[in-house]
Amino acid sequence: MSMTDTAAPVVAVFASDKGPGDPERASIMGQAGTYFARRGAHIVCLAENGVIPVPLITAARTAGGLVQIVADATIALPRALAGVTMEVLPDRDERLTRVAQLADAYVALPGSLASASTLFGSWAAARAQGRTPPVVMLNRHRAYEVMRGYAADVLSPGLPGYERAVQFADSIEDLWARLSRLVSEAR
Repeated sequence: MSMTDTAAPVVAVFASDKGPGDPERASIMGQAGTYFARRGAHIVCLAENGVIPVPLITAARTAGGLVQIVADATIALPRALAGVTMEVLPDRDERLTRVAQLADAYVALPGSLASASTLFGSWAAARAQGRTPPVVMLNRHRAYEVMRGYAADVLSPGLPGYERAVQFADSIEDLWARLSRLVSEAR
């Protein structure tokens, strides 16, 4: 069963094109936003400290997708994002908890340490709610190779079935296929 056979999934996408690192991150965000939107996913993004994943949101909206932003008070939407639903919560823990409440699954695109940290914070908030939403990381250019090792070494003893909770993909298409299967199995 694909995700389009059931209610549209809500996918929290963690990405950043700010800071040092891979210059193609904005392009990857655009590809993911388009691909997910065309398959019916609703996208939730966390925006903090003035950083908004604009390429992801713009591409998803252009492809007809729904996007919701959970933000801190530093976020002012650019004119290009007018009309996007944005919920401003002053406390970081509140924002992470809100994303956890909304998301059926998490996606990590190559980005910054801050985006990886917020993904973990929101996933931990979901665990505190008694849920273990699947996480799929796009391991382009080995961006999440350290996390792959961490999952095998640290998560495996304490999280039965960790390999179903955290997976790694090599392309946007592979990421969607894994995400689709994991969400369908969880429903």
